[in-house]
Amino acid sequence: MKNFTDKSRRNDRLAEVIIRIGGVFVIVSVVWILVMISQVALPLFYPPTAKIAATVKLPATISSGTVLAVGSEENQQGAFILDGSGTFHFFKVTDGYLSASVKTPTIPVGAVRVASAEYIGKSAYNLLWDNGAITSVAIALASAKAKDGTVTLTHDISAKEDIAFAATGGIVQSFARPIEGKGVVRIDRLSGDRLRVTHQLVEKDLLGTEKRSTTSADLTDPLPGRLSVVTVDSKGHYLYGGTDTGMLLRWDISEPGKINLLESTPASENHKAITSLALVLGDVSVAVGDADGALTTWFPIKVAGSGDDRRLTRIHTLRANVGTTAFIIASPRDKTLYSGGAGTIHVDHMTSERNLLTIKPSAPVTHAALSPKGNTLAVLDRAGMFTVWKMDIPHPEISCGTLFGKVWYEGYDKPEYAWQSSAANDDFEPKMSLVPLVFGTIKATLFAMLFAIPLALLAALYTSQFMSPKLKGRVKPVVEIMAAIPSVVIGFLAGLWLAPLIDKSILTIFLSIVIVPLVLMLTIFFWKRIKTASPLQRASRGLEFIAMIPVVILGIYLAFLLSGVAEVTLFAGDFKQWLFSTLGIRYDQRNSIIIAIALGFAVIPIIFTIAEDAISNVPRNLTAASLALGASRWQTAWRVVLPSALPGVFSAVMIGFGRAIGETMIVLMATGNTPILSWSLFNGLRSLSANIAVEIPEAPLNSSLYRVLFLSAVLLFIFTFIINTGAEALRQRFRKKYGRY
Repeated sequence: MKNFTDKSRRNDRLAEVIIRIGGVFVIVSVVWILVMISQVALPLFYPPTAKIAATVKLPATISSGTVLAVGSEENQQGAFILDGSGTFHFFKVTDGYLSASVKTPTIPVGAVRVASAEYIGKSAYNLLWDNGAITSVAIALASAKAKDGTVTLTHDISAKEDIAFAATGGIVQSFARPIEGKGVVRIDRLSGDRLRVTHQLVEKDLLGTEKRSTTSADLTDPLPGRLSVVTVDSKGHYLYGGTDTGMLLRWDISEPGKINLLESTPASENHKAITSLALVLGDVSVAVGDADGALTTWFPIKVAGSGDDRRLTRIHTLRANVGTTAFIIASPRDKTLYSGGAGTIHVDHMTSERNLLTIKPSAPVTHAALSPKGNTLAVLDRAGMFTVWKMDIPHPEISCGTLFGKVWYEGYDKPEYAWQSSAANDDFEPKMSLVPLVFGTIKATLFAMLFAIPLALLAALYTSQFMSPKLKGRVKPVVEIMAAIPSVVIGFLAGLWLAPLIDKSILTIFLSIVIVPLVLMLTIFFWKRIKTASPLQRASRGLEFIAMIPVVILGIYLAFLLSGVAEVTLFAGDFKQWLFSTLGIRYDQRNSIIIAIALGFAVIPIIFTIAEDAISNVPRNLTAASLALGASRWQTAWRVVLPSALPGVFSAVMIGFGRAIGETMIVLMATGNTPILSWSLFNGLRSLSANIAVEIPEAPLNSSLYRVLFLSAVLLFIFTFIINTGAEALRQRFRKKYGRY
């Protein structure tokens, strides 16, 4: 006997050690998972960097006073300079070796020098010659590094034949833009603050014969000050101007032969001169810099009292420059802006309003340019030093404000919480607010729990305390088997069968909520009138819910019959149209009602099983004592058994809550995945887990979207940890209070 006892103790100690090791292993594994997903998300908040790749003195053959434009290639090895003679000089930035000097391929007749060069994107320049002619060229510059470390530059200059204008006199500044395959438009700034817009249109008839026409319009109307700066969008639709009195002007030049002034608004608080203008990527927002160094961005929105017209409105105020904002360069890849003042270059992101970097060249900047991919900044200063900066700004649009705060995006009339990670065009600005996703997660979980908790707990209480043991032995295993149904199957049925069914009978559902309980209560009332000792009462003892099934079916049928009458009488024959026209609520077929039922169906078996076990484990002597003192079976179950089992019941509810908050497939398939902030039962939602499932297959590796999705996983982990910790604390409190578990 002693040997048996010693062996049992050794086995117990061994089991205890194994369980502890297993518990520690589980904790370490969970923490390691959190660390791994956090490592992917943390780079979102790393600071951007700018490193000098090379600094070189301009070649002696190039005078810095004649430079019109600068540029560089993506690998920070090669660069070029355009001088006033129309020559492109290509050189290596590491040692200043001049690789080649090439004249622009098209020089207009009678032209001698280039008056100005305008960068129009994609390594292309519009050249305004001294006789007023305009030509356009595209630059291709690339570098290749051999195994021995030597760098070879390859370059090409090609003429763009779609933009070419003949000579004209009296030009101060000029712009040229293609018009979506229909021709070109030229905008000239003339002396005396005059503007001229010339459209050269090409039309084809049914036989394919081209017909060319030229239309010009001059702006001679008085302006609120003298023009200090002018710019045009890439499609040639809108012309922007700034005056020396701080006024921002916008003209519509899309219609040939007309220049329509759309608005004139003060853009400088102190009425300082507008010194620089630039269109942000997408040509919706315009960046404005003034003589005080202020930098703001504007885009048109609907203003109260303006009808459908949109007015330029100051949306974002970025970090000010020291002194005058001399230039603004828009990134070709995102909404980042480079602005220069007295010896500094500020790098700011428009939407997030983050000051990303402050670069301090050794001398005041005369020319600056970004590479086509935006990862290289070329700077020429007054001392003739050419510096190439390697820019590393991986996630400029991400900040705590954009993730969890309201953001004013382009095209929106006010700041919003928005999630929209992709679109059909390259100018799209990602919107990655996690607030709609967190809201959707909470909404889906709460609605599902509101549906599941009453059904599961009341079913557990009835099964444990009132149902006959024989029937209980059949019902409980069936409910437990429900937990094994794959969530994808539940989601499939909810989306393809349940959603259309409820769509057709939504009023029946609402009327059933009222009529079914009413019919049940009436049935129970008359049931109580039957004598306790009657044969029917004895035969139905423990099987009452079977007798209630026909009553429930009858209640649903009555609700179905009354729904048609109610819809015609109260809702003009169409309940969903009444919702929209009267309450402004749009009915989505896959809505929160579907989620509540489908997700609740998945959660009910877990809550029921654990709660029923907890209630059944309450000592029978407590039940017997209560009944012996004259309490009814219901009073005993409600006031004695349920409080004693409260810690276990609470654990069941919290485990079900954790199951619901992390569910993916049901939420993914049963809702419209619309990331909106609305408590309406008739709208869909998008949860964190469903969003990860939808977006992760298309997210580029290490992109902002990719890392934000991992941040969503971290938030889910934190939510679960907080819920479980709080649940355990409350369970321990209940345990001490009721002296059980």
